[in-house]
Amino acid sequence: MTARQLATRPHPDDRIDPAKRGPQTMRQVTVNIAESPIAWLAARGHLTSAQLDAGERLRADYERAGLAARVTMRWDAAPPAKSRGGARAADASLARIDAHRRFHAALDAAGPGLADICWRVICAGEGIAGAEKGLGWPARSGKLVLGLALDRLARFYGVG
Repeated sequence: MTARQLATRPHPDDRIDPAKRGPQTMRQVTVNIAESPIAWLAARGHLTSAQLDAGERLRADYERAGLAARVTMRWDAAPPAKSRGGARAADASLARIDAHRRFHAALDAAGPGLADICWRVICAGEGIAGAEKGLGWPARSGKLVLGLALDRLARFYGVG
């Protein structure tokens, strides 16, 4: 399992209202920022260790490939090819390309119906209930379908 990384954050339901005068109270919650939705399911006995490993490998490939949307512009300059960081930058881009290929091959191995739940829950960090609603599925079906998708991913990654 992943190590616990606890952080205190404002409660998601609390917002500062600029129109309201006087002191405003904000509730604080402690969250484990290292825990993914599938780690949460595995910790409660809903996933096997092979399913968890496959899901974490898919998420690692997604992160390594840099497929998440950027919120801001990247301001770091590319290193010159013949200077200190040139070889490391080339290796990093090759690793990124390799992770990109692995990620898409894994989703293809999961299949067209199962790739959607994998992306929503594992990569986007969406909860099972939100994924079910977004995909138009009946309630309580997402956990079963996610388990089937993770079994296919485990077969693809050779885990378990």
